[in-house]
Amino acid sequence: MTAPVNHRPLGLTVAIVTLALDQLIKYSVTYPLALKSRADAGIEILPFFRLRWLENRGVSMGFFHADNDTARWALVGMTMLIAGFVGVWMWRERARQDVAALGLVLGGAIGNIVDRMRLGYVIDYADLHFGEWRPFLIFNLADAAITIGVLILLARALLLRDKGAKTENLK
Repeated sequence: MTAPVNHRPLGLTVAIVTLALDQLIKYSVTYPLALKSRADAGIEILPFFRLRWLENRGVSMGFFHADNDTARWALVGMTMLIAGFVGVWMWRERARQDVAALGLVLGGAIGNIVDRMRLGYVIDYADLHFGEWRPFLIFNLADAAITIGVLILLARALLLRDKGAKTENLK
């Protein structure tokens, strides 16, 4: 009997690359592009995509807005606990695709934690819009990585569950 393949290096690599890219882009929009000084005008990249500065003091969709240091550090603690849970899950997970998805979630979470600890807010800059309609709030690479990782996990769970249920019904 062969031992299960260890995909931990893949998960850690995905997390580290995600974190590094997130921080590099945030550095770029903060300093070389000086996005904060451009106010609402931002930088138009495509007719439906603009770089705009936003200091996000809450979490997803503006929930749990941290207006003071106590709330800020409570958010840091809460997100560190969640990141720790994701890290343990990634460490124990055996499915390669799930490990990679969890690496995206972990890297994105750490990227936003670093911002909140260092600055007191998360730097958001990606404004996807179609005219005045915005399917998302302004976000960053870390947010996108978390979302994509969660969607991969959900899709795999639903698809694998359905496949397993069909196999059970055939018995």
